[in-house]
Amino acid sequence: MSARTHRTRMLVAAALTAATLTLTACNSGEGVKDEGASTGSSATATASPKANGGTSTGTGGTGAAGLTSDGSTAGAAGTSGTKGSSGSTGSTGASGSTGSTGSTGSSGSTGSDDSEATLTPCTPAATRTTATEVSRPLNHLLLTVTNTGSKNCDLIGHPAVRFGEAQSVPPAIEDSKPQAVVTLAPGESGYASVVLSAADGSGSGGYTAKSLAVYFDMDASDAARPSLPAKGVYVDDSVRVSYWQSTMADALTW
Repeated sequence: MSARTHRTRMLVAAALTAATLTLTACNSGEGVKDEGASTGSSATATASPKANGGTSTGTGGTGAAGLTSDGSTAGAAGTSGTKGSSGSTGSTGASGSTGSTGSTGSSGSTGSDDSEATLTPCTPAATRTTATEVSRPLNHLLLTVTNTGSKNCDLIGHPAVRFGEAQSVPPAIEDSKPQAVVTLAPGESGYASVVLSAADGSGSGGYTAKSLAVYFDMDASDAARPSLPAKGVYVDDSVRVSYWQSTMADALTW
């Protein structure tokens, strides 16, 4: 055998030996694996809660590149993960406050049925007024007011009378106040008495008055001016008046 032939056989044997060693190593699990063929571990990522209270859950896919910022995974050979997102639940708004029930207006004060707001005061223009001196009781003057109009009118409270040049009007006899205001239908009359002076002569500051002004109530602005007897009437500081009455007898009781 020549030297050249021997070298050729040696090279072929060395090559076969190297191939055998390489194949043996692969079969025993040693050696370098291809990273591109490796299977990345799947990962589940839970994103931080959103500002509105919802929670977004991403399920990682298969790959070697790991998680991305949006909760999905991507690898060179893996499949991208699916970004899971549960619908965020908005905060429940506070229920509107229930408005308070409107307060119930208080009913008007209860008084007699003759509320002044519904009355029609009698006036001198629609009435006729007379002043008559009576024998009983002593020192009394009877005022009579007759409705000469076509509608009802009311005599409210008590008359305010002024004799002559007097600067004040006499007080009312409170015990004579009736239970209801006197209403005059057309043609009807109402009455009041005037106590002119003390029957026993105990009054002071007496004088004789020859004129009289009668205001139908304390708030009236216009007065009736009935005639007095020609001799006049004697008045002292005992003078006072009754409330308006529906009958002459009631008026002269006081």
